[in-house]
Amino acid sequence: MSAIYLPPSVRHFEPLHMVFSTWVDHLPFGYDLVTALRPKLLVELGTHKGLSYFTFCQAMKANEVDGLCYAVDTFEGDEHTDKYDESVFTSVNDHNRQNYHGFSYLMRMFFQDALRHFSEDSIDLLHIDGFHTYEAVSEDFANWYPKIKPGGIILFHDVQARVQDFGAWKFWDEIRAQHETFTFNHGFGLGVLRKPGGDRSQDPELLKLLFEKPTEESSARLRAFYVHASKHLENNRKLKRLTQGPKSHVSVTPAA
Repeated sequence: MSAIYLPPSVRHFEPLHMVFSTWVDHLPFGYDLVTALRPKLLVELGTHKGLSYFTFCQAMKANEVDGLCYAVDTFEGDEHTDKYDESVFTSVNDHNRQNYHGFSYLMRMFFQDALRHFSEDSIDLLHIDGFHTYEAVSEDFANWYPKIKPGGIILFHDVQARVQDFGAWKFWDEIRAQHETFTFNHGFGLGVLRKPGGDRSQDPELLKLLFEKPTEESSARLRAFYVHASKHLENNRKLKRLTQGPKSHVSVTPAA
């Protein structure tokens, strides 16, 4: 990894929306990926309280990316999150309307029902973070892969989480050898997969670091960088709480 790699998350990113979630460890990378990729179409499967999704939206808005974002979720919970009441959707919907109403839409439905709303080869960035059994993750990938644009990116959360009946790790281990991938191991893991094709001659630096002939050494440095970036963000939040007190918009509640 280049010694001068200094992405925007380190320079000027402060999350506007914070809830308790293991995705907190990947916020800098999520912000940087959207900033680098500049997706015309971004879709998230499984939004819950919105930590990852609103990080993506914040990057879109802050960097004036001309694209659309869709969050697909029933906002009712499942066996892994337990059922939750209407306040979850209300909170996510309110934050979305107040901050991202011009380009972000909540699709309150099952993933399967949302498929018909998207054309094949149309999605630049897909985040799979729904029900975490092996069967569910496998089905989500099979259903949505045709919707991804050639050269597009799919994120898989919890690819290192071996709790309950989570099976994302098992599915990720199976497909890594068949696809162009990169794995972050911290924060319950985040898998990054790139679909073949597309024009890569203008790839931004981050995509080159992820996929352009990475070595074990360069990959380890990139992983370490984002571990430190996550800690840096956490320390900045702690410092701000100590000096200014908690913000009223910050809520700390359980999330997937």
